[in-house]
Amino acid sequence: MKRRESGKHVGHKRVIPLGLSAVMLGSALSSTGAFAAPPTKNHVKKVEVHVLDDAQATAASAPKGATEVTVALTGTPTYTARVDAGRVIVDINDSDVDSAVTALTAPVGVVGGVLAQVAESGGAKLTRVSIALVKDATYRVRVDGNTLKVWLSGDAAKPTKGKGPKITDVSYVHGDGQDRVVVKLSSAPVFATAPATGNKARLELPLAELPSDLERTLDVGAFKGLLASVSSFKKGDSVVLEADRASEATAEVKVENKDDGTAVLVWTFTKPGYVPLIDPKNSKVTGIGADGKPAKKTKTIATEKPMVVEQDDSASAFLSSVPMQAVGTGKYSGKRIDLDFKDADIHNILRLLAEVGKVNIVTADDVSGSITIKMKNVPWDQALDVVLQAKGLGMVRSGNLIRVAKAEALEKEREMAIAKKKQELELAPIETRLIPVSYATAAELAAKAEELKSPRGKITIDERTNVLIVRDVAANLDQIEALVHSLDTQTPEVLVEARIVEATSRYLRDVGIQWGGDMTMSAATGNPTGLAFPSRIGLVGGASDQQTPTAGLSPLTNAIPNPNFAVNLPAAAGTGSGGALGLALGSINDIVNLNVRLSAAETSGMLRIISSPRILTLDNREATISQGTLIPFSQISAQGVQTTFQEAKLALTVKPHVTADGSVAMHVKINRDEPDFNQTSARGDPTILKRQAETDLLVPDGATVVIGGIYTRNTGRNLDQVPFFGSIPIIGILFQRRRASDTRSELVIFLTPRIVNRAEALGK
Repeated sequence: MKRRESGKHVGHKRVIPLGLSAVMLGSALSSTGAFAAPPTKNHVKKVEVHVLDDAQATAASAPKGATEVTVALTGTPTYTARVDAGRVIVDINDSDVDSAVTALTAPVGVVGGVLAQVAESGGAKLTRVSIALVKDATYRVRVDGNTLKVWLSGDAAKPTKGKGPKITDVSYVHGDGQDRVVVKLSSAPVFATAPATGNKARLELPLAELPSDLERTLDVGAFKGLLASVSSFKKGDSVVLEADRASEATAEVKVENKDDGTAVLVWTFTKPGYVPLIDPKNSKVTGIGADGKPAKKTKTIATEKPMVVEQDDSASAFLSSVPMQAVGTGKYSGKRIDLDFKDADIHNILRLLAEVGKVNIVTADDVSGSITIKMKNVPWDQALDVVLQAKGLGMVRSGNLIRVAKAEALEKEREMAIAKKKQELELAPIETRLIPVSYATAAELAAKAEELKSPRGKITIDERTNVLIVRDVAANLDQIEALVHSLDTQTPEVLVEARIVEATSRYLRDVGIQWGGDMTMSAATGNPTGLAFPSRIGLVGGASDQQTPTAGLSPLTNAIPNPNFAVNLPAAAGTGSGGALGLALGSINDIVNLNVRLSAAETSGMLRIISSPRILTLDNREATISQGTLIPFSQISAQGVQTTFQEAKLALTVKPHVTADGSVAMHVKINRDEPDFNQTSARGDPTILKRQAETDLLVPDGATVVIGGIYTRNTGRNLDQVPFFGSIPIIGILFQRRRASDTRSELVIFLTPRIVNRAEALGK
């Protein structure tokens, strides 16, 4: 891989701290201390393809009839291998291809062609060997000295000798947009993908060994990823890995061979459209959103550069590489040495350290004196630090040279270099640049860019064209322009939709009875009592009045226009409600009359109201939408009658904020008020039924959540009866009126936010 040196970039030069530079420089110097070229990379010299005969296959423990692809290099290769779209791809790290290597296009065995080319991954160069297949095949990769061999077989591809690799672990790794099954083995495996059955993907490892404790099924459905379960079990001489995957997931197999001879097989399942963000410095995946889409990420748009001077003929040119490193800091990794000297000249000690560390050390004329030192098993670069600290010396590095001088002299040279650089900055030409602003306002960005301009810079605004006019040196102009371009993006627009669902059910039942009549015993009716007192008796029901409902009853005689009820407990039956049945019984001479009226009413109903306000607004901007009516109310005071208006409306007020991962945090307030004319004041003014919810919440883009709800239930039972008689079992129903009611209401509020311009505002 590309050498990653520990240090800083200053301009176009590379700075290497002392603790690490000694090792790097030591490997680049010859035994005489002269500077040598850095070590060359691994080079691919030749690529060949041929079919192994039985004897060659047996000697190499390769499958019989296998096709062998050999890649010859100048050094021992490290590699990774995988299968992709009918090809076997082998990436050889830290290598390139010799210009004499040509592509092989003639089919040989199962190989249709081989192409070796230089590629990059995470900022490091590598050689990618792409092997096209003419039919399905399995492969094995081996390293033999400086040669990499790939065996491909179109049949079972099982080794003819020995046992297969042993599986030491099967694990599951969940990620955003990607799930992986990681299999650790004792050696490089042979594998073949079996045809998928439904949503089950299968991978077979011929002749592999699977311990009994790994013969299991991992239930990974709780992770809500692309896989529901991963099973590993034996099937004949093979080990089968079976994954229950989502139908849209795509699978890829990759094998990485370790330096200790072990191997790791990674079975990756990827969500369509998943594009990870790769950090080029460390090749790590970063910034993946909750839904698999890239989220906002941090971005460096300006970095202050240290004061440096270019190489020239002045004595301060040695400072052009790095500032002087503090003695005694950093890590030491130089060759360990033993030192035991008494009153040794400092120049001889420095010459010895230069010889051991294979570096070039130049001392100033004012470096002198002797030193007594005794060290054992100490890195030479640490010994150099200690010696310089003891004598009050410092050092600077320029390329492959280390210059040693008095610390005061080096500090003075450094100050001179800084002063010279400042003078160059003060004399640098001023440029004027017009920076257009599209989505933000120029005034807002001008305030933020003010901190990046130099003392000589100036920022003005043209409000008509929304343009920043910036005058400054070129370096500061680049930083200001990068800042403006990073901040001048589309503001996310959020569409917030609320649904207010109200459901009301009502049930009412009322059962009542009315009965009564009259009886007469007198000489006029021919049935006197035969007594002096009372000589006649009249018995009449007395529970009747002018409002008593008598519909359904016909008087037996014109003398009885209104039945005389003894029990008058009717149900509320009438026009549009319930029903009644009347019964009149009487004697032929009207001596005894009986009237009975049964009434009953039952009511049930359901009401459902759905309100759906929605509004579109910018990120961090409050928005309101409402619909309703103004209800007049009269108020009497000393000034007379005054009319005020009370608002009854449906309203949605929301202030959203789009988070870095693409979710929406918002403060929301929902009102649904309506007048109730069934409940009025003494002057007939209606009451107002209020329903309101106010909360703060975080919702994924496009998701629907229930932010609240209210459920109420009112039940009632009423019994009107004649005392004593109404409590008699069975007969008591003739003296009762029964009423029952059940009213239920439910209020549920749903909320759905959607980022309308997600791709433009959050970045693809």
